[in-house]
Amino acid sequence: MLFPKPNTLIGFPGSILHNMPASAQLNYIYQRLFDRYGPQHWWPADEPFEVIVGAILTQSTAWVNVEKAILNLKEAGALDAASLRQIPVNELAGLIRSSGYYNVKARKLKAFVERLGNYGDSLGKMFAPDIPQLRSELLSIYGIGQETADSIILYAAGKPIFVIDAYTHRIMARLGLNSDYGNYAALQAFFMKNLSSDVKLFNEYHALFVRHGKEACRKSSPLCSGCCLSGICGGS
Repeated sequence: MLFPKPNTLIGFPGSILHNMPASAQLNYIYQRLFDRYGPQHWWPADEPFEVIVGAILTQSTAWVNVEKAILNLKEAGALDAASLRQIPVNELAGLIRSSGYYNVKARKLKAFVERLGNYGDSLGKMFAPDIPQLRSELLSIYGIGQETADSIILYAAGKPIFVIDAYTHRIMARLGLNSDYGNYAALQAFFMKNLSSDVKLFNEYHALFVRHGKEACRKSSPLCSGCCLSGICGGS
């Protein structure tokens, strides 16, 4: 897979970040993050259906816990739509126990594969509509909210939509760039309006936010010293 490379931006010291056009701001932030962390190879999955399962299981938990649950599903031969429909919900909950909220997540997985059954278990058919229609379809399924739906659209369907999560909100708030974009839809529109509509770019940018949010821009104890965005950040 090819990854987008950041454009070269020079002559933009952090003190004038807020005087840049929005597109230059976002490009500059991306460059800083990419230079620090490099390509993230995200989403880690063998195929699109595994991406979807992971997107549902990762709600309110760390990815390491999701990996354990997915491994259990693979070992049980249950990582496909037909098997997930057939397996008793209590047995499924046991297999995904490591992901937390396992009883609820088992019902969410069941709801998704029931809907997928309407398409003959073909993700290609489910993903055929345009983004607004597909997003509406996904949001109508029990347990799928905006972030999960957009993760499925971007990482499984390969369609250009920018995923907003807690890391995105936190980092943009500390940079002082989301005061007018406090809700999901508004912040997502800000990114999509000011970046090229490109699946690889949206993929990499979101993954870099996740990496930076976990390693440096942490919620309660940010590691500001040595942070690649410290020169343009107002802190917590």
